[in-house]
Amino acid sequence: MNEFPKALSPKQRRVMNWWRKSSPDRDKDVIICDGAVRSGKTLCLTLSFFLWASACCRGEQLALCGKTIEGVRRSLLFQAAPALKQLGLRWHEQVSKNRLTAGFPGRENTFYLFGGKDEGSAALIQGMTLAGVLLDEAAVMPESFVEQACARCSVPGSRIWMSCNPEGPGHWFYQNWILRAGERNALRLRFTMDDNPGLAPEIRARYRALFQGVFYRRFVLGEWVAAQGLVYDFFREEMTRDPPESGWLEWYISCDYGTVNPTSMGLWGRTEEGWFRVKEFYYDSRREKRQKTDEEYADALEALAAGREIRAVIADPSAASFMEVLRRRGWRVRKAENDVLSGIRTTARLLRTGRIVICRTCTDAIREFGLYRWEDRDRGTDRVRKENDHAMDDIRYFAATVANRGPGGFFAGSVERERI
Repeated sequence: MNEFPKALSPKQRRVMNWWRKSSPDRDKDVIICDGAVRSGKTLCLTLSFFLWASACCRGEQLALCGKTIEGVRRSLLFQAAPALKQLGLRWHEQVSKNRLTAGFPGRENTFYLFGGKDEGSAALIQGMTLAGVLLDEAAVMPESFVEQACARCSVPGSRIWMSCNPEGPGHWFYQNWILRAGERNALRLRFTMDDNPGLAPEIRARYRALFQGVFYRRFVLGEWVAAQGLVYDFFREEMTRDPPESGWLEWYISCDYGTVNPTSMGLWGRTEEGWFRVKEFYYDSRREKRQKTDEEYADALEALAAGREIRAVIADPSAASFMEVLRRRGWRVRKAENDVLSGIRTTARLLRTGRIVICRTCTDAIREFGLYRWEDRDRGTDRVRKENDHAMDDIRYFAATVANRGPGGFFAGSVERERI
């Protein structure tokens, strides 16, 4: 948890003070902080939001918004609460009501927590009258939710606060807010890691080493650039290994299920070094000119396990009938986490850091790494081509659902802030 920052960069100071009467930015209605990860934008934006509310509002309703309510608690409240309490701000949260009361004596306000995870989320905030709203990771929320939240700020003197990491240049947030900041009377500040004086040089170096290609340009350089070319453009066959001969601690199987499309399964074993994709099953019914049944795929999974104690099968969430067959046979089945872009980022990070390793025995997975591409045309959101993606999907399922967590399935930490 964070104390109040001992040192602030000029850009962070501008965020902290933009609403004050002495600030040259005081006439702006909106502040947008976008750019690199670990650049210090979210903490200073959150602190500034609460300090503004306590100084300029009394008995008002305000909103804190993220992709999920748990994300709001983790990324905003957990990070900012110690620093705000250090300044003497009173704080009381009613968790069951997703509401908190915060402020200085005589200047307390009510803050509501909202999750903007899909198009239906706009209805949750509709009808409220707000004095201010903070939208954390605004670019990963639906446009309808962001616009509805902004429209709720109808109290005189109300202000809007936004943060996000860059996406593609066709993204609606870039087109409608970043490029139109002047029209919307918004102060837009682009952050890099150099704008965070509290980030140690070795941590900066670590983050720069963790990202590659489009993700490096977005999350390290803070640029709004289109995804193009190979998804895992850093992957080389030289990164593959033979499976370790011993030291296995636990086993999983991941599965991307298809009827007409190929089915891909991977056997994963963990040693003290990390996770290894030891063996695979890959069946292309078009190529073989015969579709397999769920029962036949269950037989193939059992053969892949080869008598090992499998902790769980991480399955394609859409494969309902196949999962039911596996459960009837006594397998423990978990639906995979299936946020594609977040899963790709997680997979890339784990591959680059060696926490997951593809063994030379997994020839179809290695083949797909050399073919798996982004769509060439920027459509506003990143899209991968729906071809040569079956082993890629089962690897992504495993990375996001198991390998990104510590032994036993408990969360061990993430380089990126998760977009849940």
